[in-house]
Amino acid sequence: MTAISAEPPVQAPLAFRPLRIPQVAVNGFWGQHIDAVADKTVDILYERCLAAGMFDQIDPSRPVPEMRLPFRRNQYGVLDTITAQMFWDSDVAKVIEAAAYALYRRPNPALEAKMDGIIEMFAGLQLEDGYLNSWYIRMQPGQRWTNLRDCHELYCAGHLMEAAVAYHQATGKRKLLDAMMRYADHIGRTFGTGPGQKPGYCGHEEIELALVRLARETGERRYLELAKYFVEQRGQQPHYFDVEAEARGENARGSWPASLHADFRYTQSHLPVREQQKVVGHAVRAMYLYSGMADIAAEYGDSSLTDALEILWNDLTAKQMYVTGGIGPSASNEGFTDYYDLPNDTAYAETCASVGLVFWASRMLGSAPDRRYADVLEQALYNGALTGLSRDGSRFFYDNPLESHGQHHRWDWHKCPCCPPNIARLVASIGTYIYGVSDTGVAVHLYADSVAKLEVAGADLTLTQSTDYPWDGAVRLTVGLAQPTRFTLSLRIPSWCKDAKVAIGGQSVPVETGNSGYLKLEREWRDGDVVEMALPMEARPVRAHPKVRQDTGRVAVARGPLVYCLEEADNGAELNSLLLPRSLGGMATAPITEFGGAVSLSLPALREDDGAWSAELYRSDVPGLSDTTARFVPYYLWDNRAPGEMLVWVRSAT
Repeated sequence: MTAISAEPPVQAPLAFRPLRIPQVAVNGFWGQHIDAVADKTVDILYERCLAAGMFDQIDPSRPVPEMRLPFRRNQYGVLDTITAQMFWDSDVAKVIEAAAYALYRRPNPALEAKMDGIIEMFAGLQLEDGYLNSWYIRMQPGQRWTNLRDCHELYCAGHLMEAAVAYHQATGKRKLLDAMMRYADHIGRTFGTGPGQKPGYCGHEEIELALVRLARETGERRYLELAKYFVEQRGQQPHYFDVEAEARGENARGSWPASLHADFRYTQSHLPVREQQKVVGHAVRAMYLYSGMADIAAEYGDSSLTDALEILWNDLTAKQMYVTGGIGPSASNEGFTDYYDLPNDTAYAETCASVGLVFWASRMLGSAPDRRYADVLEQALYNGALTGLSRDGSRFFYDNPLESHGQHHRWDWHKCPCCPPNIARLVASIGTYIYGVSDTGVAVHLYADSVAKLEVAGADLTLTQSTDYPWDGAVRLTVGLAQPTRFTLSLRIPSWCKDAKVAIGGQSVPVETGNSGYLKLEREWRDGDVVEMALPMEARPVRAHPKVRQDTGRVAVARGPLVYCLEEADNGAELNSLLLPRSLGGMATAPITEFGGAVSLSLPALREDDGAWSAELYRSDVPGLSDTTARFVPYYLWDNRAPGEMLVWVRSAT
């Protein structure tokens, strides 16, 4: 397997560009998780796609499959039935993408052969005009491009494009990339404002950001133009979803439940994108749209898009986001409801939605280092997204509540298997989120044990980051240069850290970040220069806005970037009988034996005693209180041990 060079054919004109997979070697905490994906998760994804019948739908050499396929008994002994699904191409594409990153991490000829086999299926399926979608070629031929609102054609195309870019970067192989360029050209001929073109866009966003990735990899700016078109067209009148429904002979909105799709908010197509001021609808779709908008804003220097994104960012993070970085509280629409509506035990907070928030936050860093975005990137990454993957890489969460009475568990697979490959591809590509590089500077957005090789100010730079983050806030950065070079090194000082210390060559420097939240060190750097950071980590209370009624009188516990939770395995049942004092003094840390170097927190607490209540439901007496110790574990690790209750928001003693 031969990887391609570290630089793409044409460099995107971003202020701060993310690094590519070949440029960053990741060790430590994230290295262990990447290894779990490479060693176990990707093979599991492949085998379960095989068992579900996905390849029967894609492979043109096989008989057209039945619409319903028997699967296997789930972890509760219930026989699942998998319905052949129109978006299966996207799930398989994400498996290819995750496998690509795993292959770059660790060559695996057997896995590579499996992926090559899938790519051969897609290549054999592609039509002469470039069209490539298994559902409309094999399951419902003759109906392509007739229902963009519901049927995920462009969404599937986008994920295939992302897979093609990743596989090309990891292996140097072009078969899927060439196929997706032909497909993108077909899409470009089909959609637009010219004669014979359709004015449409997808009901499930994804194509927008994928076309930008394809453009950056191939140097073909026509793909940027097409991405820009889809962003600009969204929400324009007359509304395309009405037009295409009428062409199908349907009532324009008759097939959609009114509670989900009133005013097209479900698909974020109720208004042109620059006029949208509230984050609404399906959470994953919203995050993918905003990611694409941010890419286009950066590529074209479009401040009007940036201004719109700022409004949406503030709307989400100030009124609609869980403390874990989870988003979308409602299962009914897999998305948003009302301001400050953040229930805990029924929280949906889909893993894919937090993955999408990571995408959006990272793209908002393209203009310049800004702690507002990097802090949320970190928050969603460690807590909202990583929770979706078990520690050993074998089991998954689709939805992520912040309280469980003991019935919520990780599963082996799901009839809508979008989350497993999504979290796998995110974890395996984590190196692309750690750093950003401009012509004159390097930004460190995330702290992770890693080695980055890049070019800045015309010089080749190796930046080695040594740290046990997120368990310890000590970070050491070592500069490797062939000759002295002047550039700016921007270091994020997390908002949770109140007393950061930084030294260069043993000499302390003032930690002054200004509005950006980044310490900017501009100087002539020399080979062997060392920057040492100390980011103190103490248990800290987190309290919700008073309008979040579900968290009134409760407190969450965080340390560093991690949100913690109580589990029955450590504290016994009836977790809601525990109360934390207003001050979180007396914290003790200890390694969690089952999880290697993970850090647990032990805090003094009180426990209500309901033993004297007997069978009575109501009494005037105040329950007794006894001293105890509450043991917290990182939220992303919950349900990796014995099943039981879980609680993030703990009652606070007055």
